[in-house]
Amino acid sequence: MATPSLSQQAYQAIKHKIVSLELPPGAVIDETALRKELGLGRTPIREALKRLALEKLVIIVPRRGMFVTDIGITDLKRLFEVRVTLESLAARLAAERGRPFHWQQMETVLKRLPDPDTADNQTLIAIDEACHYIMYQAADNEFLEDILTTMYALSLRLWYFSLSKIGKMHSTILEHRNILEALRAGDADRAACLLEQHIRSFQDEIQAVMLGAAAQ
Repeated sequence: MATPSLSQQAYQAIKHKIVSLELPPGAVIDETALRKELGLGRTPIREALKRLALEKLVIIVPRRGMFVTDIGITDLKRLFEVRVTLESLAARLAAERGRPFHWQQMETVLKRLPDPDTADNQTLIAIDEACHYIMYQAADNEFLEDILTTMYALSLRLWYFSLSKIGKMHSTILEHRNILEALRAGDADRAACLLEQHIRSFQDEIQAVMLGAAAQ
């Protein structure tokens, strides 16, 4: 496996900080501090931040600086109304184009799903993320994969934002088992339907938390 470029290393590290809320919404991005912390030069940091701006995780304000993009209920609604359609499309394509090794990979990931009593959110997040990425790859459309990877990161930040109030989403992650069965069977209609239900369930959980926070 090739070693990631310095720009890619910076991108992955800063993206994780933003998605996991280590760099919270609205935070000022200190390039000097990032260079020191990551041990990288100005160019890879700048390239990474420009890429993250294109992905709506960073906002660049002329003459003011760079900031982590805020999180709002309107953004959530707009994100999910697009994501539910594209995820369903990915499920259809994956059911038609996926190969046995894709489904073996997903089955291996789902075997890591712990019992509800012992499940922790970090494990559930990792399982959900892996299942979605395998499906994107199985859909065999690089344009769709790029768009959904960006959207997933934005959705994942909402998940982290809501962790303290949303509780464990074991049952939601468990839905991937039925999705896998449909994908493996090549049932595009059922895979798309189950994926849409999965996304809407996740949206409802996040939206309930965000509306509750807004009302306080």
